[in-house]
Amino acid sequence: MKQLILAATLLSLIGCDTTPNHADTVVLGGPIYTVNDSQPFVEALAAQDGRVLEVGSLTQIEALIGPNTAIIDLNGRAMYPGFVEGHGHLAGLGKALVTVDLSSAESYQEVIARVAAAASQQPPGSWVMGWGWHQSKWSNDGSDYVGGFPTHGALTAAVPNHPVDLRHASGHATLVNQMAMDLAGIDHQTDYGIGGEVVKDSNGEPTGVLNENATYLVDAFTASSTAVQASEDIIRASEHALANGITSFHDAGTLSHELEAMMALGDSGQLAIRVYSMLSSSQPELVESWLLREPAVGLYDNHLSVRSIKIHADGALGSRGAWLLRAYTDAPEVFGMPTYPMDGVEALALAGLERGFQVNVHAIGDRTNQETLNRFERALRQFPEIDHRFRIEHAQHLHPDDIKRFAELGVIPSMQAIHMSSDRPWAIDRLGIERIESGAYMWSDLIDSGAIIVNGTDVPIEPINPIANFYAAVTRQTLAGQPEGGYEAGQRMTRDEALKSMTFWPAVGAFEEGFKGQLSKGYLFDAVILSNDIMTVDSDEILNVQIEQTIVAGQTRYLKEG
Repeated sequence: MKQLILAATLLSLIGCDTTPNHADTVVLGGPIYTVNDSQPFVEALAAQDGRVLEVGSLTQIEALIGPNTAIIDLNGRAMYPGFVEGHGHLAGLGKALVTVDLSSAESYQEVIARVAAAASQQPPGSWVMGWGWHQSKWSNDGSDYVGGFPTHGALTAAVPNHPVDLRHASGHATLVNQMAMDLAGIDHQTDYGIGGEVVKDSNGEPTGVLNENATYLVDAFTASSTAVQASEDIIRASEHALANGITSFHDAGTLSHELEAMMALGDSGQLAIRVYSMLSSSQPELVESWLLREPAVGLYDNHLSVRSIKIHADGALGSRGAWLLRAYTDAPEVFGMPTYPMDGVEALALAGLERGFQVNVHAIGDRTNQETLNRFERALRQFPEIDHRFRIEHAQHLHPDDIKRFAELGVIPSMQAIHMSSDRPWAIDRLGIERIESGAYMWSDLIDSGAIIVNGTDVPIEPINPIANFYAAVTRQTLAGQPEGGYEAGQRMTRDEALKSMTFWPAVGAFEEGFKGQLSKGYLFDAVILSNDIMTVDSDEILNVQIEQTIVAGQTRYLKEG
């Protein structure tokens, strides 16, 4: 961290030449990818006052070097536009960085051991928070399961004196122990109703698993609801994002105290990355208050925009909450569930069109995607000329007939390539081979039909690793390199498409394509330098590529040590 601050300070102290024909920074010595189709690759770049002054040949750019110009010599490394996290949870990332990491646990017993170890370091009665467990990735250790989930008995026995809240890797379920249920008043009489489930055993007793919106029953006890805490989370998350080459972040479901924190950080000059905020529909009063005013665009020198609403309309495949047209293959009585009324989706779509707000709907199952497209189509008939850029977040499993409708309606699929890499090995159990092949993770078919894809990681559901995300997009393999040739390889993105999905296409998805997502003249000088060229290196070497330097508005915000 000290080296990061020192590098940024040194670059700022260099100053810029007062001669208007001289750049304050010049980049040369390696491939520079502009992501501009008319000039996709250049030898050198000049920047001034945080924007790209010129790109072109080495000879052209050398003419812009003055006595005070800072030179960045790539020494054979590669530069790209700063990566955009197209769908993540900024404050959630900050929280996850300080909770018990369960993502690599290979059994329920390993989860319990990690939680017990964390509890031993905390005073009795304090909450123990964990994140990232996934029962489909565990070995069979003999643990009791109900409804496909573990039960709290062994967890309660190991950690009886601390309330425990362990979030599923999908973010759509949580496992709590008995003390947590006692505090939240959850017992055999507790039911959530539409949009959520308190999972119970054959005797009607709660198992400790709260599915979908039923997680709200414990959120009141565990969720941070102050702007001060959110500020700490956002600062922590931003530093982590910058270290991963992320210069812009689409925050999918901003809560009121998180937005307050972002604005406070913006006022004090501490909002380190550029945030595109999607207001969470889980707080109707927040959405309603913004619909009464104009969208806020480009605040704090293009570090915060508020012009989007996020609706959470179904669950996840992992928790069998994604709403399907046909039942789950491995649970023939289960179809998933909507978590937001479809009439409400249409009403917010109309309100967004009237007031200039983009509407983005979380939809994973094919029924949720179809219903959302239907509601969007009805709303758009009343406002056919508006540049709406409505989005469906995830668009993970589609009915084949709905694939072409995205481009036809101008709806942008916001997808996470890394989800395919992580989920595909077990997703076939949920959907079966026919639905997997015809409708799951359909990147190439969507692009070929005329749609663009906004790519992200859904952090903290997945690590915020753009290199891994790029690898998943172009290989359709797990991070272990399986299977050979990739899953449903015909749906791979080309490397050019994958790079656009992490840079320019997210800028389009946020109405920012005029100044972000490219290294072109006049664009923001937000860039990332990698140790090797992901556009040309062998596929099996992509995951070895490292983030070397991250630049925001011409200032180095991350520099790899050594």
